[in-house]
Amino acid sequence: MPDGRTPDPSRAVEDYLKAVYKLQAEAGGAAVSTTALAEELDRSAASITRMVQGLAAQGLLSYTRYRGARLTALGEVTALRIIRRHRVIELYLIEKLGYSWEDVHAEAERLEHAASDVLIDRMAETLGEPSIDPHGSPIPTRDGELAETAWVPLADLGDGGRGVVREVSDQSPETLRELAALGLFPGTRIRCLRERDGGGALLEVGDRSFEVEPALAGAVFVERDP
Repeated sequence: MPDGRTPDPSRAVEDYLKAVYKLQAEAGGAAVSTTALAEELDRSAASITRMVQGLAAQGLLSYTRYRGARLTALGEVTALRIIRRHRVIELYLIEKLGYSWEDVHAEAERLEHAASDVLIDRMAETLGEPSIDPHGSPIPTRDGELAETAWVPLADLGDGGRGVVREVSDQSPETLRELAALGLFPGTRIRCLRERDGGGALLEVGDRSFEVEPALAGAVFVERDP
């Protein structure tokens, strides 16, 4: 390629690498089991194993039977390129095309496979080289660097704990609609009045207080006040 970057992988490869990156991050860097990958991608165990073996042969994953898979250095660079595309597209759709934050994830999932790195870089330049996407997730730089975050789940804030919402999960449009209705956007300052059983919480936002159910609380990540 003229810009010296690695060739674009297929859509299936991109989806697998992005899923391994996500699960590996959630596991603290541990290897990702084929079972977990099958659940994440809704694929059969046999198809997952075949694909993982193929990605290992391409040098994108390291894989040991019964122990799982990890991204190689090349695989991680490739995964971060895909994540950058997705998050820049989400922000562009909202800032320039008027999409709502609950609709951009699915649209970006489709567009990320077709967009070139040159197009994404130009989108990012137009947006002022943003560092976070609409849901608060860090955007990898064009050099493949990703800022580390130390946010805690909302349910871990504790009775009387204060903080600022920094990131929300973008996987469910319905969840995002509920969060928007409650005003739980990145940047919102909150106080946990009381933890609830199962991971829920009674929150205070401004002059309002309301209950947040466990499933909804699990989609919110907070920077805790010192």
